[in-house]
Amino acid sequence: MQTYLALLEELDRRRRGNHLAAYRPYERQAEFHAAGATNRERLFMAGNQLGKTRAGGAEWAMHLTGRYPDWWVGKMFDQPVRLWAAGVTGEGTRDNPQRVLVGPPQQQGEWGTGMIPADAIADTVMGRGAPGALDSVVVRWGGGGDVQAGESVLSFKSYEKGREKWQGETLHGVWFDEEPPLDIYSEGLTRTNATDGITIVTFTPLLGMSDVVLRFLSAGEVERMVKE
Repeated sequence: MQTYLALLEELDRRRRGNHLAAYRPYERQAEFHAAGATNRERLFMAGNQLGKTRAGGAEWAMHLTGRYPDWWVGKMFDQPVRLWAAGVTGEGTRDNPQRVLVGPPQQQGEWGTGMIPADAIADTVMGRGAPGALDSVVVRWGGGGDVQAGESVLSFKSYEKGREKWQGETLHGVWFDEEPPLDIYSEGLTRTNATDGITIVTFTPLLGMSDVVLRFLSAGEVERMVKE
């Protein structure tokens, strides 16, 4: 019985430490991921609790680790990457993308239970703002196991610091969790130009027909929304 219980405990530990392996997107999430194969900029706009942040976290974890599942048909990188994940405030970034990627912010012992597998987290650097907030995470890239091809770096940002804090870096991708101001979005997109990188935006529309939303809508869609 003790051996059986120990086996169950080990299986649970492995499951909790690798949520990425169990990720299976529903239809809208799958369409969002697949669009990355041909589009540098993508938007996942939907209501609350419909899996937007989970989809963003799963894709970011794949790019950071190089662990793409057999069903994946979206954007792929063949080298370690430098990515940003951002929210409106430091607290919002901590409580949403950081939580989904790393685990509960206030329970350091649980870091590694997010979308980034526990065995892929090489190091974490604490931030100076909100309690439990991370500045960055070093992620082992190359498929896991004993042989690793390199390390990716994930950094966390917020919109409240202003556009100046978004300048200078060269990135493979920026994830905006919640709608950013247009100047922040434009600066983030510019960071990816040299790498032919990507930007993804996941949010519930609260600001109406904003400049960022308009970037992703056709003329026909805009006309239809105005009439409604």
